[in-house]
Amino acid sequence: MQELDTGAVAKKKYRATTDSNHSQPVAENHLNRKITPDQPNQSWVADITYIYTREGWLYLATIMDLYSRKIIGWSLRDRLTKELVMAALHMALKQRKLYYNLLLHSDRGSQYASVLYQLLLKKMVYYIL
Repeated sequence: MQELDTGAVAKKKYRATTDSNHSQPVAENHLNRKITPDQPNQSWVADITYIYTREGWLYLATIMDLYSRKIIGWSLRDRLTKELVMAALHMALKQRKLYYNLLLHSDRGSQYASVLYQLLLKKMVYYIL
């Protein structure tokens, strides 16, 4: 390669997953960097990451219990949609018994701020009470 004055060209493997430029309402940051709960199901965090494969991008939404640091819900899809995060939340809800003071923290992305996701959260709170 040196003799031919050539080199490898790395493909940029970056994909934005947070779209904060939307008109949906967003919640305050109630977690406020308190990341040491003293029992399970006090604080959950949700996030989305991306994985580049030979077939293209895949998006992984996860929900983690901060007490155990275990992933309790996840979803993998080829599109970055509200259904991706809703499927992860559904899995987490099936895995865990919920308590009244559960805090679910996510970024301010459009998937988490969507009307359907917010309705699912309200329904979840209704069943917790």
